[in-house]
Amino acid sequence: MNPEIIDHLVSRYPVLESLKERIAEAAHAIIKCFENKKKLLICGNGGSCSDAEHIAGELVKSFELIRKPDNEFKKRLIKISESRGSFLAEKLQAGFPAISLNSNTALISAISNDISAEAVYAQQVMAMGNPGDILLAISTSGNSPNIIDALITAKTAGLITIGMTGHSGGIMKKYCDILINVPEQQCASVQELHRPVYHTLCRLIE
Repeated sequence: MNPEIIDHLVSRYPVLESLKERIAEAAHAIIKCFENKKKLLICGNGGSCSDAEHIAGELVKSFELIRKPDNEFKKRLIKISESRGSFLAEKLQAGFPAISLNSNTALISAISNDISAEAVYAQQVMAMGNPGDILLAISTSGNSPNIIDALITAKTAGLITIGMTGHSGGIMKKYCDILINVPEQQCASVQELHRPVYHTLCRLIE
């Protein structure tokens, strides 16, 4: 993991100096998760919902570096189908298993209607989360009930929990193994700092 990437972040956003170690810790945890063939679940509301999908988009496919499948996988593709396998061997990118829990509209509406709107993420963590996986939960206030419930469920299921929030940490801080609480309180200002933080995480992971 390249510490210069975090140094670059802090040079552009000096207010994040105090979070250097926690950003590095979060990146290390996610890297270890992927190395162990585990997955990253991500959730948030509103703008943080968009952030969750943004993070998944940077990880499931290449972000800044070219990530090609290994040669053995390419050979197997071509063995199964010489024409399409050759195309896939050339085009596919080696991705990381990062899942945005915001993205399944049918499932979210079913959980909201049949169980509770506050359980939209907790139910998905219950179904998909396994020990060694990570839940990355994003809440600008730290007090969103559906985020808190997802974190409680994740800890119960043996997941590592990482929270991104504002300065106070809110209620969610006591359920986070790693807390990245940027030094802002207003929603827009918190989100403005979340984006460079998670881009830095994606750079470190890649």
